Amino acid sequence: MRQKEVGNTQSRKHTVHTKSRSTAQEHSMAQAATLTQAQLQRVLDYVRGCTKHSVRNRAILLTTHLSGMRIGEVAALRYGDVVAADGTIRLEVRLSATQTKGNRARVVLLPERLRAELAQYLQHFPQQSPNLPLFYTQRSPGFTADTLTHVVNAMYKNAGFDGASSHSGRRTFITNLAERGVGARVLMELAGHTNLSTTQRYIDIKPSMLRAAVELV
Repeated sequence: MRQKEVGNTQSRKHTVHTKSRSTAQEHSMAQAATLTQAQLQRVLDYVRGCTKHSVRNRAILLTTHLSGMRIGEVAALRYGDVVAADGTIRLEVRLSATQTKGNRARVVLLPERLRAELAQYLQHFPQQSPNLPLFYTQRSPGFTADTLTHVVNAMYKNAGFDGASSHSGRRTFITNLAERGVGARVLMELAGHTNLSTTQRYIDIKPSMLRAAVELV
């Protein structure tokens, strides 16, 4: 039996008299386990060897980890959002208000590593129409946020990681950048948050970050 592992989770207590459903969901997502590079590689190794759609699933997983996009935003991606008219991978994705949370358009920057991963995926599964979903499915025109959540959650679970979810890539993205010294305001823009306190809740404070901070004294 595969031994399950708990990712880097952070427990917090909050005293709140009232909390809307959306706020509660945001808090739950902010507590999704973060993964180290070694842990992420273990999930990718599982995807490569044990999943039917390994190339697609690898691209989906790395899109969440390397861009910080919400799972619903990844599900809403279209071929033309990512691929320019000349066939190259765009430097940034411009998400419309209908593709994002909160009905607010935003720009997502694609790092070089992710652009290379997406180019490799599209070599296997080239699309013709810019309006088609970027990530294919066999049973429907494209993923919904719920169906893609199920797929990503299954990857983590079957790879042996408890506490990890479809929001772990986004939280890992934010935490990794914070650990490298990127300021909270920049992180807020990259995450597409409108509230700085929301971004701060996503950061998984690690002992190494605390040690690096005191060594600055």
